[in-house]
Amino acid sequence: VQLQASGGGLVQSGGSLRLSCAACGITLDNYAIGWFRQAPGKEREFVAGIVWSGTSRNYADSVKGRFTISRDNAKNTVWLQMNSLKIEDTAVYYCAAGGHPYYTGSSETNYRYWGQGTEVTVSS
Repeated sequence: VQLQASGGGLVQSGGSLRLSCAACGITLDNYAIGWFRQAPGKEREFVAGIVWSGTSRNYADSVKGRFTISRDNAKNTVWLQMNSLKIEDTAVYYCAAGGHPYYTGSSETNYRYWGQGTEVTVSS
C-alpha cells in the first residue's frame, strides 16, 4: 500500500498550490482521508479531512477559508487546494488514509496509511 503526495514547491506569500494524494494498493473510496503537515522544528499537525464520500469535510482553524480538500474516488485521488498561502504554511504535507470511513479528525492514530510527504515552502 502506498500513498503518494505530490504538488509541493516554492510559492510566494499569497499564492496557491494544489497538492495531490494518489493511492496504490488500496481503493481510497473505503477511507476517509486526512492531510497533515509538519513545519521545521514543530510537531505534525492536522490540516484537513474528508469522509469517504466527499460529503463532509473538516479543517483546522488555521486554514479555514483558504484551503479546500476534495476527492474523486473514480480517480483514486484526493486534493488539497491551498490559496492565500502564508509563510507559516511552510511545512512538509502528508496525506493519510483513515481506518474509519467517516473519521475526519486530528488524531493520527485513526489514520492507517501514510504518504511520504511533499514539501511546501512559502516565501515573502
